[in-house]
Amino acid sequence: MRWQQLKHFIPNIGKPLATSSRRRFKAHNHPNASLIKRLMAIIYDSLLIVAVWMLVGFIAVGLNNGEAVQGPWFNSLILVVTYGFFALFWCRSGQTLGMIAWRLRVEDNDGYVLNLKQALARFLGAIVSAACFGLGYLWMLAGKQPLSWHDRWSKTRIVQLPKRDVVEP
Repeated sequence: MRWQQLKHFIPNIGKPLATSSRRRFKAHNHPNASLIKRLMAIIYDSLLIVAVWMLVGFIAVGLNNGEAVQGPWFNSLILVVTYGFFALFWCRSGQTLGMIAWRLRVEDNDGYVLNLKQALARFLGAIVSAACFGLGYLWMLAGKQPLSWHDRWSKTRIVQLPKRDVVEP
């Protein structure tokens, strides 16, 4: 099957994650998300990331004749796969699965979907924020705006989306 034929089944195949014509969210005046909701979304996403890591590990062990895989190459692969997971969600819809569950969305300061450069800055900044004993996250409680270190470095923010009205049939 050719790539052109696949486009019929998967409409976004072959399109870059972030194009030069950036997509703006319809409503971008939502309040910043609280630290608690962000941490809850992180817990949800951590469970998914561990599952992805296990899948990568199973594949790597299978390709290594059943032997354990370790070392800098495998660790780098895990880091790249983790970035790919977050970049895919952040650059497409602005929401990971954990963020969807807690009605959160990441957007840049102007209300646009993140590009790959912002996603990378946010991802690396989040590692630094967590590695400093969570100080980058706790920084949200100190400022006027509840922004973490990686929010500031990547010029992005996490917003709290409103509850959707449920229409009874």
